[in-house]
Order: sequence, then structure tokens, then C-alpha cells
Amino acid sequence: MAASIEHYQLPLPRMDGARLLIVVAPYYRQIADGLIAGARRVAAEAGAKADLVEVPGALEVPTAIALAAARGLYDGYVALGCVIRGETTHYDTVCNDSSRGIALLGLQGHCIGNGILTVENYEQAAVRADPDGQNKGGGAAAAALHLVALKRGWAAQSPRADAEAPRDAIRLAGEIEGPEGA
Repeated sequence: MAASIEHYQLPLPRMDGARLLIVVAPYYRQIADGLIAGARRVAAEAGAKADLVEVPGALEVPTAIALAAARGLYDGYVALGCVIRGETTHYDTVCNDSSRGIALLGLQGHCIGNGILTVENYEQAAVRADPDGQNKGGGAAAAALHLVALKRGWAAQSPRADAEAPRDAIRLAGEIEGPEGA
């Protein structure tokens, strides 16, 4: 049924000179290679350059992105890997924590496309990593490039004069300006 649904894709932005870092967990090598091929193809189509690093597993992908982001060498990041459900709850931990780490980095202003597959079986992964099919590596690279374009566009604009300065403090209970005790 899902194959008959038409999906809209934003036109790929032209990003000459943009630098992407592809961070991949190659636990399932053939799947990872397909995702990498898709990400590299989309980066090239957009005029971006893409470097590649490998990490042991999906849980290490957000950490590698954070380490690279701290150096300021890349405009965006492509997170790739594959987690296939097994017999234990480890699948849930890896899926949730890798996704949460990537989301938190994104909320800090890093441009990340998440192409870590979370699937029930190898066959589902193979379909999503097929370089000639619905390659999610290419989709993740496109997402990262769209975010880079958005960030660059906003950086070129002047902030509103009445805009509040951003606050770095995060407080889970009480008011930021309120009493010191909880």
C-alpha cells in the first residue's frame, strides 16, 4: 500500500562549497555502503563536498557529530547506520538514544540529516538502502543540505529590533529569574 502513495520532495538546494560530514555505523556493511552511496550522490548533485568517518555503532554517531561540530569544520552532518530488531530490548535503546542524541544536536543548531534505519528485518533495510530506490542515505543528505541552506539564509538576515536575546539557561522547575531554592 505504501508504494502507491506519492511523496513530495523539496527541490535540492545548490550548495557549492558546502561541506558535509557523513558519519556511518557500518555494522551491516552492505546496507551502510548503499546509504553512503546515496548520500555521496546527493551531496555531489548539490555541489557539496562530503567526507566520511566510521564509528562502531549507531549509539556513537551523535558523539562523533558533536566532536566534529565542536571543531567547526563542516556545514552539515549525515547520520547513517542500520538497527534491526532482535530478540532483546537493546533495539529500543539503540533506536531511541541515537535518535534522541541527533535531535538534541539539531536543537543546538547543527544541520543533521538522520539516515539511521530502524527496521524489523534485513529485507526492509535493503529496500531503504538501495542506491536506485528509496535510498534513505540520499534523503538524509538532502535533509542536511536543506537545513544548511535555511541556516545560511537566516544568517544573512538582520534580526528584528524587538527580538529578545536568546537565553542559554534551561530550568526544568520554577522560573529562571525566580527564587534559587527548589
